[in-house]
Amino acid sequence: MNLAIAMPPVRLSAADELARELLGRIIRGLLVALGLVFIAAGFLIAPLPGPMGVPLTVIGLMLVLRNSFKARKQFVRFQHAHPKLVFPLRRLLRREPEVVLVAWQQALRIEKLVIPRRWRVAKRWRKALKRRGQRAV
Repeated sequence: MNLAIAMPPVRLSAADELARELLGRIIRGLLVALGLVFIAAGFLIAPLPGPMGVPLTVIGLMLVLRNSFKARKQFVRFQHAHPKLVFPLRRLLRREPEVVLVAWQQALRIEKLVIPRRWRVAKRWRKALKRRGQRAV
Protein backbone atom coordinates (compact mmCIF):
# COMPACT_ATOMS: atom_id res chain seq x y z
CA MET A 1 0.00 0.00 0.00
CA ASN A 2 1.50 3.29 -1.11
CA LEU A 3 0.92 6.05 1.42
CA ALA A 4 2.77 8.76 -0.51
CA ILE A 5 0.76 11.93 -0.73
CA ALA A 6 1.03 13.90 -3.92
CA MET A 7 2.48 17.36 -3.37
CA PRO A 8 0.68 20.19 -5.10
CA PRO A 9 2.77 21.81 -7.84
CA VAL A 10 4.77 24.76 -6.59
CA ARG A 11 4.39 27.91 -8.61
CA LEU A 12 7.43 30.12 -8.62
CA SER A 13 7.18 33.83 -9.10
CA ALA A 14 9.06 35.57 -11.91
CA ALA A 15 11.62 36.84 -9.40
CA ASP A 16 12.22 33.30 -8.10
CA GLU A 17 12.72 31.97 -11.63
CA LEU A 18 15.09 34.82 -12.44
CA ALA A 19 17.09 34.18 -9.26
CA ARG A 20 17.23 30.46 -10.02
CA GLU A 21 18.46 31.10 -13.57
CA LEU A 22 21.05 33.61 -12.35
CA LEU A 23 22.31 31.19 -9.70
CA GLY A 24 22.56 28.44 -12.32
CA ARG A 25 24.63 30.67 -14.60
CA ILE A 26 26.94 31.66 -11.76
CA ILE A 27 27.48 28.03 -10.76
CA ARG A 28 28.13 27.04 -14.39
CA GLY A 29 30.63 29.88 -14.72
CA LEU A 30 32.43 28.81 -11.56
CA LEU A 31 32.58 25.19 -12.75
CA VAL A 32 34.01 26.31 -16.11
CA ALA A 33 36.63 28.41 -14.30
CA LEU A 34 37.51 25.45 -12.05
CA GLY A 35 37.80 23.24 -15.14
CA LEU A 36 40.16 25.74 -16.77
CA VAL A 37 42.30 25.76 -13.62
CA PHE A 38 42.46 21.93 -13.72
CA ILE A 39 43.42 21.99 -17.41
CA ALA A 40 46.18 24.55 -16.75
CA ALA A 41 47.45 22.53 -13.77
CA GLY A 42 47.41 19.37 -15.89
CA PHE A 43 49.54 21.02 -18.57
CA LEU A 44 51.97 22.32 -15.95
CA ILE A 45 52.28 18.91 -14.26
CA ALA A 46 52.48 16.92 -17.54
CA PRO A 47 56.29 17.20 -17.98
CA LEU A 48 56.91 15.76 -14.51
CA PRO A 49 57.44 11.99 -14.12
CA GLY A 50 54.21 10.08 -13.75
CA PRO A 51 50.85 10.41 -15.47
CA MET A 52 49.25 12.96 -13.12
CA GLY A 53 48.89 15.63 -15.82
CA VAL A 54 46.52 13.53 -17.94
CA PRO A 55 43.85 12.87 -15.27
CA LEU A 56 43.82 16.52 -14.22
CA THR A 57 43.43 17.64 -17.83
CA VAL A 58 40.63 15.13 -18.46
CA ILE A 59 38.77 16.20 -15.30
CA GLY A 60 39.14 19.84 -16.34
CA LEU A 61 37.84 19.06 -19.83
CA MET A 62 34.89 17.20 -18.34
CA LEU A 63 33.96 20.21 -16.21
CA VAL A 64 34.35 22.67 -19.07
CA LEU A 65 32.55 20.57 -21.70
CA ARG A 66 29.61 19.77 -19.43
CA ASN A 67 29.07 23.37 -18.38
CA SER A 68 29.97 25.49 -21.43
CA PHE A 69 27.89 25.41 -24.60
CA LYS A 70 30.53 27.32 -26.60
CA ALA A 71 33.31 24.96 -25.53
CA ARG A 72 31.18 21.95 -26.43
CA LYS A 73 30.53 23.39 -29.89
CA GLN A 74 34.24 24.04 -30.45
CA PHE A 75 35.09 20.54 -29.22
CA VAL A 76 32.65 18.98 -31.69
CA ARG A 77 34.15 21.05 -34.53
CA PHE A 78 37.65 20.00 -33.50
CA GLN A 79 36.49 16.37 -33.32
CA HIS A 80 35.13 16.51 -36.87
CA ALA A 81 38.38 18.06 -38.10
CA HIS A 82 40.73 15.70 -36.21
CA PRO A 83 38.88 12.50 -35.24
CA LYS A 84 42.00 10.38 -34.56
CA LEU A 85 43.39 12.96 -32.16
CA VAL A 86 40.15 13.36 -30.17
CA PHE A 87 39.02 9.71 -30.09
CA PRO A 88 41.12 8.67 -27.04
CA LEU A 89 39.96 11.75 -25.16
CA ARG A 90 36.31 10.99 -25.95
CA ARG A 91 36.81 7.45 -24.61
CA LEU A 92 38.09 8.96 -21.35
CA LEU A 93 35.15 11.39 -21.12
CA ARG A 94 32.51 8.64 -21.16
CA ARG A 95 30.58 7.66 -18.05
CA GLU A 96 32.46 4.34 -17.92
CA PRO A 97 35.92 5.39 -19.18
CA GLU A 98 38.19 2.74 -20.68
CA VAL A 99 41.32 4.05 -18.98
CA VAL A 100 43.48 0.93 -19.32
CA LEU A 101 42.63 0.44 -23.00
CA VAL A 102 43.28 4.08 -23.82
CA ALA A 103 46.59 4.01 -21.92
CA TRP A 104 47.64 0.86 -23.79
CA GLN A 105 46.67 2.34 -27.16
CA GLN A 106 48.61 5.53 -26.43
CA ALA A 107 51.64 3.52 -25.26
CA LEU A 108 51.62 1.63 -28.57
CA ARG A 109 51.31 4.89 -30.52
CA ILE A 110 54.16 6.54 -28.64
CA GLU A 111 56.30 3.43 -29.03
CA LYS A 112 55.65 3.46 -32.76
CA LEU A 113 56.58 7.14 -33.03
CA VAL A 114 59.69 7.14 -30.85
CA ILE A 115 61.35 3.72 -30.80
CA PRO A 116 62.90 1.97 -33.82
CA ARG A 117 61.04 -1.13 -34.99
CA ARG A 118 63.57 -3.70 -33.74
CA TRP A 119 63.49 -2.27 -30.19
CA ARG A 120 59.71 -2.21 -29.76
CA VAL A 121 58.51 -4.57 -27.04
CA ALA A 122 54.89 -3.65 -26.23
CA LYS A 123 53.44 -5.33 -29.31
CA ARG A 124 55.48 -8.49 -28.62
CA TRP A 125 54.32 -8.51 -24.99
CA ARG A 126 50.71 -8.28 -26.12
CA LYS A 127 51.14 -11.20 -28.53
CA ALA A 128 52.89 -13.31 -25.86
CA LEU A 129 50.12 -12.59 -23.33
CA LYS A 130 47.49 -13.42 -25.93
CA ARG A 131 49.17 -16.78 -26.69
CA ARG A 132 49.51 -17.53 -22.97
CA GLY A 133 45.82 -16.79 -22.43
CA GLN A 134 44.80 -19.11 -25.27
CA ARG A 135 46.86 -21.96 -23.80
CA ALA A 136 45.24 -21.55 -20.39
CA VAL A 137 41.75 -21.95 -21.81
